[in-house]
Amino acid sequence: MLQEQLRGTGVALVTPFATNEAIDWNALERLIDHVITGGVDYVVTLGTTGETPTLSSEEKLDLIRFTFEKVNKRVPVVVGIGDYNTRDVVKRLETCPLDEAAAVLSVAPYYSKPTQEGIFQHYKAVAAASPKPIILYNVPGRTGRNMTAETTLRIAHEVENVVAMKEASGDMAQCMAIVRDKPKDFLVISGDDAVAMPQLACGMDGVISVAANYFAKEFPAMVKAALAGDFATARNLHYRMLQGFDLMFAENNPAGIKAFLHEAGILENVFRLPVVPATDELQQQIKQYLSKY
Repeated sequence: MLQEQLRGTGVALVTPFATNEAIDWNALERLIDHVITGGVDYVVTLGTTGETPTLSSEEKLDLIRFTFEKVNKRVPVVVGIGDYNTRDVVKRLETCPLDEAAAVLSVAPYYSKPTQEGIFQHYKAVAAASPKPIILYNVPGRTGRNMTAETTLRIAHEVENVVAMKEASGDMAQCMAIVRDKPKDFLVISGDDAVAMPQLACGMDGVISVAANYFAKEFPAMVKAALAGDFATARNLHYRMLQGFDLMFAENNPAGIKAFLHEAGILENVFRLPVVPATDELQQQIKQYLSKY
C-alpha cells in the first residue's frame, strides 16, 4: 500500500511568506490546492524547498498540522525531519505530530561530513526511533557528503522501517546500481527534476519534485507516462518543461520556483535571509519563458 502511495510524483512544497516574512497561510492553502488539483500523488512538507533552516520549531509544527488539515487526506503527506545531530532527529521523531503522515523524508547528515559508517549508523538510529517509515535522502550538493550506492543498499537490506530513497546525487551510474540491487519493495525516487525522465527509464519509481509546485499538471503527467512506458509522451512533456527546470535552478532553490509561483499569482516573492529573490535578469528570463510556454 505505502509503496503504491509513494510511486509517482511527490512535490516538495515551498513555504510562502508574506511581505513581513511571516508564513502566508492563505498562499500555502492556494498552493496545496493547486498541486493536488494538478495531479500530484503526494506532498512533502518541511523539505529543503520549504526553507526549513529558517523556520522556528514552532513554525515547523504549525506547518505540519496546517498541511494535514488542508490536504484533508486527499493525497498522502510526507514530513521532512532531518539534521546533522542524530539525537535531535530522534527527539523530533518522538515529539512531532506524525499520526497522519505516510512517511518521513530524512536527509543524510550534513556539515559534519560523516563517514559511510557514520551515515549508516545515523539512519539505523533514526529508523528505530521513527513511528513512520523512513525515506532516505541523498543530496551531496547540500550535505557535503555523498551516500554511496553501497551504503544505500546496506541500509535498504539491513535496516527495518526504511522503505525508499530520494536520490539527488546526479550520478546516473550510482542510481542504476541502486535500482539493480535494491530489495524488491524498496523504492528509488528521483530528486533531480531535469534528469527525472531518463532516471524513470532506468527503473526508478517516481520523483519528489520542486518543479511540480508550478508544473502541477505537466510534471505528474510526464511521470505517469514514463512509468507506463509511454516515453514518446514523457519525452514531449520533458522537453517542453526543460528550459523551465534550468531557470528554476539557475541561481538558487527555492528562489527560482518562488519566482515562477509569483508570476502565477500564487504567492509573494518573499524569502528569509540568507535566501534572496531571483535577480531581475533571471526574473525577466522567467517571464519571457512563461509568455511562450
